[in-house]
Amino acid sequence: MKEESQRRMFKLLLKKGIKNFLGVPDSTMKYFIDEGLRLKRILVTTREEEAIGVAVGLLLSRSPSLVFMQNAGFGNSISTIASLVQLYKIPLIFLLGWRGYLENDAPEHKLLGKIQPNLIRLLGLKSKILTDENWEECCEWAIKSTKSGTPCVLIIRRLFHD
Repeated sequence: MKEESQRRMFKLLLKKGIKNFLGVPDSTMKYFIDEGLRLKRILVTTREEEAIGVAVGLLLSRSPSLVFMQNAGFGNSISTIASLVQLYKIPLIFLLGWRGYLENDAPEHKLLGKIQPNLIRLLGLKSKILTDENWEECCEWAIKSTKSGTPCVLIIRRLFHD
């Protein structure tokens, strides 16, 4: 997604009531994260499971959260997602950078990039792929999902190589 779309997306989610943005940075969403840092609304964690745990704690105090990570971190977090988020129907929004989406990505991203859609589906999570054209609609869908008590995934594809 383009810089302007990512920055606007952060502001929209904040305006719609997401209070906490936590996670492990990924260059796929660098402008989203930069906007949060600029507004002093991002908490960077050392591990994805840590971000999920803190987000769940904040959510229990009625403070809606979004957890951001790349798909490798999502893979690392499967147990936490399955045994905490899914089991107790914790309504988090996951923002996931999809590395390995393109054939020319780094070799270490290819396998997870290939199986990511299946992992999300097997966990029973609903997801939407963000584009510069649909991000606002997808964010509205994610907010609605969390208000109905359902966790969900928003995906930013890695369309460049840096």
